Amino acid sequence: MDELGQPPSLSEQNKPAVLADHVVVDVLAAPITPLDLLCATGTSYFGSPATPYVPGVQGIGTVGGRAVWFPTTAGMAPGNGSMAEKALVRQEDLVFLPDDVPPVAMAALGLSAVAAHMALTWRGELKPGERVIVLGCGAVGQSAIQLARAAGAGRIVAAARSEKARERAKRAGADTVIGLEDFRGIEADLLLDPLFGAPAAAAAQALRPGGRWVNLGGSAGETCPVTSSTIRSRSLKLFGYSNNELSAQQRAEAISTVAHLATQRQLTVDHEVVQLADVTNAWRRQAEGATRGRIVLVP
Repeated sequence: MDELGQPPSLSEQNKPAVLADHVVVDVLAAPITPLDLLCATGTSYFGSPATPYVPGVQGIGTVGGRAVWFPTTAGMAPGNGSMAEKALVRQEDLVFLPDDVPPVAMAALGLSAVAAHMALTWRGELKPGERVIVLGCGAVGQSAIQLARAAGAGRIVAAARSEKARERAKRAGADTVIGLEDFRGIEADLLLDPLFGAPAAAAAQALRPGGRWVNLGGSAGETCPVTSSTIRSRSLKLFGYSNNELSAQQRAEAISTVAHLATQRQLTVDHEVVQLADVTNAWRRQAEGATRGRIVLVP
């Protein structure tokens, strides 16, 4: 990444020098995530990263022949990321994975699936038999549908704007698929909300008394036109969620859960595989939403 606001391009990099308490990971797969795109604009709350840098906040690779998931601080703090053949990573941040984990599928899931899992179970306290509404059907939404099923949800309602997204929700296993603001006749105990804005306000109307609303994003709007009476009349509980609040142990346990389900072919999200050499075009397409899902770069 040579210039903020522009797609990265392939270039030769020196082999990373090993620092104390760090290891060199042989990268197998690196996803292009919304956080990567945001950091590269220079407008995130982390500030403008110094250029040049290698983007990629997470990836799948091997260390000593063993499969690992790894995070980086690329775009958030000095240092290079996962969109390379080799990445320098703090040893304590590695999460070792099953040997038969599918690396590309696991890279596509990554922290999006972690967010869905922890928002449902840790923050949302999903109980077996409860009804869940999932807003949107990107990587978080697709993961949430499957993870809610694995956690024993009684009924899963997915709401999405486009026909393509609704088809993804059906493939992910939602019991009912509806438009983003069409909640007539719907009742639920838990709302998983990566959108906020008008869709969340509409979905809140479908929550039962004492229902929980977990917000983990604002892609539909930074403000939400929900009324005070909606919250008070149902005694709703509104929670915020961010992966940044997880301890290293919580994150590692969540990654292990996601990896186990991915290995069992019980959890996947739509994705494309693109060679690292084509990163410029891939980055542009991911930013424009002109993809078949999350793009995963492979060396």
